[in-house]
Amino acid sequence: MAFDAQIIILGAGPGGATAAMSLASQGQPVTLIDKANFPRDKICGDAISGKVVDTLRKIDPALAARLAADHKHLPCWGVQFVAPSGEVLSVPFRWNAEEKQQLPHAPGFIARRMDFDDWLLREALQSGPVDFRPGMSIRSIERSGAGFVLKSSGGESLSCRILIAADGAQSLAAKSLSNYSMDAAHHSAAVRAYYRGVSGLHEENFIELHYLRDLVPGYFWIFPLPDGRANVGLGLRSDVISKRRIDLKKVMESIIREHPHFRERFRHAEAEASPRGFGLPLGSRRRKISGDGFLLVGDSASLIDPFTGEGIGNAMISGRLAARRVLEGLQAGVSCDESFLSTYDRQVYHQLGDELRLSHQLQRLASYPRLFNFVVRKANRNPLLRQTISCMFEDLDMREQLRKPSFYMRLLWGQGRQEPALER
Repeated sequence: MAFDAQIIILGAGPGGATAAMSLASQGQPVTLIDKANFPRDKICGDAISGKVVDTLRKIDPALAARLAADHKHLPCWGVQFVAPSGEVLSVPFRWNAEEKQQLPHAPGFIARRMDFDDWLLREALQSGPVDFRPGMSIRSIERSGAGFVLKSSGGESLSCRILIAADGAQSLAAKSLSNYSMDAAHHSAAVRAYYRGVSGLHEENFIELHYLRDLVPGYFWIFPLPDGRANVGLGLRSDVISKRRIDLKKVMESIIREHPHFRERFRHAEAEASPRGFGLPLGSRRRKISGDGFLLVGDSASLIDPFTGEGIGNAMISGRLAARRVLEGLQAGVSCDESFLSTYDRQVYHQLGDELRLSHQLQRLASYPRLFNFVVRKANRNPLLRQTISCMFEDLDMREQLRKPSFYMRLLWGQGRQEPALER
């Protein structure tokens, strides 16, 4: 059978654009499809983590430098965790001040997805042979011989041998090819709005995660953006929302209007539009993310971090790994069947699995306000614990400590002593 394309990538967000860039930069032609015309908005928290920067650097060291040089990407140097008690724990992304001074740019950034996704797509289109088809909404995916036929709502059909599906949280590919169904215990819902004039933002653009007593294990967030904007939102696990019968938009508006702390900070702020909702398929349960001739990437593969809400970095990591496995198959002249592509599953979960599992444990710990208050209070008095939390997003040995009961016992009885088991 003659295919219209050897490889079709469905979805031009971070996962799909990264897969396209990784293949095209090696000379492999790809067809990239997206239902939207770029630039387009994408409802999200807009945080661009160190994983994003690291993935760009692995593809091409110059990419990270170009990202940092773009004024639409605001440098971010840390995070503020606010316990249910109201106590604030400020955690820099880089603990060592000398190391920070030696960095060429910030370890993370914040940017509207409209801007970041458009920037990344433009980089992908310049990387090699990418046939981009914007404004093409796919309504069905069918197997045909040794490949797939994708049919658009406009009546157009495209066939391919290999499909890399990066079509997001409502992935048609995941539903059609892997029988995916949403599990509320492994899914979160969130709302987001852009504001101007929010006061009290951190001078080094720390993102803010507020674990309010009535919202745990979810949180209210404020992320600074370029041009005086802020991304403001609220997220909570879907099963908790259903059980408590929560209207996220109303709760978010109530927090901004009535909470003593936020009422003052938003007194002169203006919303650019009403809050908009979105879903987050969490990586708190391992799934099969490939099959005969297809691979699922990013949100399509349910790879969002259950604790931090990290989605962009995990999407780009999986996009790069998907491209690498497909390229290995094509170069070896072997069939990219289910057996061959299953290595992709192992590679993704080898790199992200421990982190997702530990984040799931931390998400569960966040359900206990007293424990959360205790950890924040101790961390503000214990430099070692602050260092542990600072490193936990990059160092799994550090994060592992945070889910062990013995760790909290040492904190409780250790009076701030340094424990050798926690040293880097």
